[in-house]
Amino acid sequence: MINVAEIGGCTIIRLDRPAKANALTEAMLIGIAQAVAAARTPVLILTGEGKVFSAGADLEEMKSGLGLSPAWEAASGAVAAYPGLTIAALNGTLAGGAMGVALACDLRVAVPAAQFFYPVMRLGYRPQPSDPARLAALVGPSRAKLILLAGQRIDAETALAWGLIDRICPNEALTDTAMSLAEQALAADPGHVAALKRMTTGEAP
Repeated sequence: MINVAEIGGCTIIRLDRPAKANALTEAMLIGIAQAVAAARTPVLILTGEGKVFSAGADLEEMKSGLGLSPAWEAASGAVAAYPGLTIAALNGTLAGGAMGVALACDLRVAVPAAQFFYPVMRLGYRPQPSDPARLAALVGPSRAKLILLAGQRIDAETALAWGLIDRICPNEALTDTAMSLAEQALAADPGHVAALKRMTTGEAP
């Protein structure tokens, strides 16, 4: 359910469970963390198969405790700690717990039909610990509360205006757009990429 390939100097991690809208299982979360840990390229791209990036958590596994699994933070933490440029190429809607890995990326590009929502208030779950702060860092505290507490579903244009995503592109250009954003990082020394990334988060280069 997780496919990994190296293309053009990028590691591409693809969610591959389209029949279930790429709903995340514990095994998939573990697979993401392992794939990120194993990657050695200066750029990592996270995307999905089908028309939805991910509908969030697998509801059957949520009934048996998936919401409390450390695998969520392990996956998003691995993405956040990756020393290279990380890009979420969102092939469709991003929902629920799947927000975590996308929020942990450095950049996010999405197709026009993508929608964004995190229905923890309605469903009675809590977001993963790192997600609210990462969301607020991108869109601001009030807009983060609109998504988390007011349960607002936003479209791609709104997500772009709020800073949740960085580009909107046609479906057929999604991979090309992500790859174009990766060009300079791919041409640079990996240590330089890592140093600049640390500086954007206030760390020493």
